[in-house]
Amino acid sequence: FRFKDSLAEDLGRADLVISHAGAGSCLETLEKGKPLIVVTNEKLMHNHQLELAKQLHRDGHVLRCNCSTLVETLQSMDLSTLKPFPPGQPEKFALFLDKVVGFQ
Repeated sequence: FRFKDSLAEDLGRADLVISHAGAGSCLETLEKGKPLIVVTNEKLMHNHQLELAKQLHRDGHVLRCNCSTLVETLQSMDLSTLKPFPPGQPEKFALFLDKVVGFQ
């Protein structure tokens, strides 16, 4: 599909997600507890997606490949090695902001 308002229903049904390494796509998938393969385009300059993909891969949360290695990654993947992504803690950020702004 070209565009969809929400992928939540699709993510809920997915056994595996293959995505670019956009922060929203990665975090939404990982928060749903779905295994994720991120496909990076290493030819882009100032590529924050590559940086995010590398870090998530180093932390053991995703498998990472590029377009030319996707088939190999699918054939050799072991999803049992992936670590669950820890849930966010927005209350910690709120406390930090309160402290910075001087509400505490």
